[in-house]
Amino acid sequence: MQAGVIAVQGDVSEHAAAIERAARAHGEEADVVEIRQSGTVPDCDVLLMPGGESTAISRLLAREGIDEEIRDHVAAGKPVLATCAGLIVASTDAKDDRVDTLDLLDVTVDRNAFGRQKDSFEAPLAVDGLDSPFPAVFIRAPLIDAVGDGSGAPINDGDDVEVLARWDGDPVAVRQGPVVGTSFHPELTADSRIHDLAFFETVEVSSQ
Repeated sequence: MQAGVIAVQGDVSEHAAAIERAARAHGEEADVVEIRQSGTVPDCDVLLMPGGESTAISRLLAREGIDEEIRDHVAAGKPVLATCAGLIVASTDAKDDRVDTLDLLDVTVDRNAFGRQKDSFEAPLAVDGLDSPFPAVFIRAPLIDAVGDGSGAPINDGDDVEVLARWDGDPVAVRQGPVVGTSFHPELTADSRIHDLAFFETVEVSSQ
């Protein structure tokens, strides 16, 4: 399995390790490639869109022509996991004109709704499809403050948005078609079950 990690900004080593770990648990091998320019996404079976600074990420994706390749990837039904800033870029509305969204998930996102980095926290999170709470790490996390009926994301039009997890009543993990988005950072824990949900048909039982 070729797994592409969008690497136009920031350190993506944690995501690379997480998908390798998840693949091994399913008896597969992940060939991880870091994507910084166009031409690589079409060869990938799965994509990961990590955190970082959403305005910079969206600008660099557009500049390098990677944005259209990601849209084509999703239109072909291939999976994407978008976390934190990746979720913001994947949304239909970032409530910030500086972010050129990819319109993969029919959600509205409030950037940094959980506060600044000093307000970051970890919490056990009940996630649909998991057998036990997931240790979710929130770092300057965005908040999903509106979920559409699926029609707002042209690439996934017709697929309902499924809320997978909530924190204090607000959605923090969603799925629409082949795209999973989370407000938190699943790669910052040894628990790979969010990657299981995004990329594999079965979820390994937690050993946490």
